[in-house]
Amino acid sequence: MSLYIHALGHAHPATEISNAFLESLDIGTTDAWILERVGIRCRRSVLPLDYIRETRNRDPRATAEAALETQAALTARAARMALARAGLEPEDVGLVVCGGSAPDTSAPAEACNAARELGIAVPALDIASACTSLFAQLRLLDGMRDDALPDFVLALAVDTLTRTVDYEDRSTAVLWGDGAAAAVVSSRVPGGARVVEPVLASDPAGSDKVVVPRGGHFTQQGHAVQMFAIKKTAEGVVRLRDGVADPERSFHFVGHQANLRMLEVVCRQCEIPPDRHHSNVEWYGNTGAAGAASVLSMGWEKWGAADDVAVVGVGAGLTWGSFLLRFAP
Repeated sequence: MSLYIHALGHAHPATEISNAFLESLDIGTTDAWILERVGIRCRRSVLPLDYIRETRNRDPRATAEAALETQAALTARAARMALARAGLEPEDVGLVVCGGSAPDTSAPAEACNAARELGIAVPALDIASACTSLFAQLRLLDGMRDDALPDFVLALAVDTLTRTVDYEDRSTAVLWGDGAAAAVVSSRVPGGARVVEPVLASDPAGSDKVVVPRGGHFTQQGHAVQMFAIKKTAEGVVRLRDGVADPERSFHFVGHQANLRMLEVVCRQCEIPPDRHHSNVEWYGNTGAAGAASVLSMGWEKWGAADDVAVVGVGAGLTWGSFLLRFAP
């Protein structure tokens, strides 16, 4: 079976968390410190800056009231962009799947919340694998029978992880931003880009390395997770470049937007030149499940018939995934 992506969309909240704002919280960080370690200049958040400044988000449960935008609203914005690019209407969608790291609601499914925002009544369910949620969605859709799927599926990835951040902890406060991404996917109607060799894997022995407890703060074992991310991302790039990519086409790389310095290490190890590496983490932070897909969406108009794009992600679980996006003439 062939799986096609007809278009992608993305959305970020309006509120900006700059390095200068984080400096003003007096948590032992500076612009220079942040740039040296993670290479992030700015992030977006659904939370007001005054709320973060006054509360430091000591009680993540209170963010349901404080947030200026729900995850469903954010994903709906991304979905409308993707559908418009594909020349489709919400009514053309026959299935909605959604995933991320910390849904607004456990019940109903976040996919149901997004479908309600879009005004469509279709089967909607969550396929969530934290930061690798889109990889999980594409892998499962790729394994289904053509006749089991509608013409168009809306695959959504969203995270508003600033709602889980302890803003007295500089190690996590500098990383996270909020965002959503959407892909219009079909196994029945050929589209502008084909998904080649989607893979999802996990090592549950590392399930305690990255945790977002219900109603609690995000935590991770930073060094171990960074080493894991570099290793698995580099392996994914090599697998796609050496075993799947066409040497007659331009090979590009989009990775999980964990932090810029991690991505730079992968590029050095895999000898990826700067003009073939694409990211947005410097200006939007680590947007979790939305990260890699939002980069693809931001560059959607520039990809062409000669491009192969290796997309590799890592996340809690511990999980990792990859696929090659091959653009058609």
